[in-house]
Amino acid sequence: MHSLLSDSLNRRSFIIGGASALALSQFALRPTPAGAANIVDSLRDAAAGSGIVTHKIRGNISVLEGSGGNIGVLAGQSEKVLVDAGITASRPRIKTALAALGDQPVMHLINTHWHFDHTDGNEWLHSEGAAITAHENTRRHLMEAQRVDDWDFTFLQSPSGAVPATTIDRDAVLKLGGSELAITVYEPAHTDSDLSVRFVDENVIHVGDIFWNGLYPFIDYSTGGSIDGTIAAAARVIATADAETIIIPGHGKPQGTLDELKHYHEMLATIRDDVARSKSAGRSVEETVALKPTEGFDDHWGRAIISPAFFTRLVYKGV
Repeated sequence: MHSLLSDSLNRRSFIIGGASALALSQFALRPTPAGAANIVDSLRDAAAGSGIVTHKIRGNISVLEGSGGNIGVLAGQSEKVLVDAGITASRPRIKTALAALGDQPVMHLINTHWHFDHTDGNEWLHSEGAAITAHENTRRHLMEAQRVDDWDFTFLQSPSGAVPATTIDRDAVLKLGGSELAITVYEPAHTDSDLSVRFVDENVIHVGDIFWNGLYPFIDYSTGGSIDGTIAAAARVIATADAETIIIPGHGKPQGTLDELKHYHEMLATIRDDVARSKSAGRSVEETVALKPTEGFDDHWGRAIISPAFFTRLVYKGV
């Protein structure tokens, strides 16, 4: 059986972070570091060697780039609120970056979904006082061994300190760090555990891996992900945003715009429909890949991490 992983990730990994951004904004492909047996170990090695770049977004909202997914930071008057936790190997550099934003302690952490590059830092942040909130499915995935077939990797049960104590299964409004945060819960999209965090007063929304800014996205079918759900989730964000909204993606350029999200949505929908037509016509996945249904978008979206062929296979799997 052909492995999706082999197209863009087998024997390769990507380093994450602003210091390594170069022309690909956040990611650059490079050979797997010596001793890294799989993509997860490669990502951890990359995070261990990558700097953290702080992007001031608007008001007291910043993004830390360089450890797994983009980390949102609300620096309130007396406490900080984080959206996503990055990878534990970056802990010293994350702490330095947070300290530069003020001496307020991190009292709250919200996970946009369960994937390790967004939750690996949960345990250490909790040990320093952060209360963790997430979708109820994030809690469930972290509490048990979890296989991701397309990464060829099984995650062990997370330690108790990494597991969210507060879960959300419907839209909610939280008052944290002196600000109003609107939480939106999505039907299965990137995973079955996606939520977004809108900083209401600042008109900034962190959407996690619903949006990969300038990159083809990964869709985790092993934990309920859906190409149609990803398209629908992007449309929901578009419907609630305006021209002044700053959209923080899970990966890619940390400060996204409504127009960029609209282009992303158009790309997803167009490729989805083209691949679906090919599959409905009886073509195999390999025949569909050979048709290059992503070709018109590759220059912008297909230059790192998820290759055009890999993304075509992901879409084919879900239509």
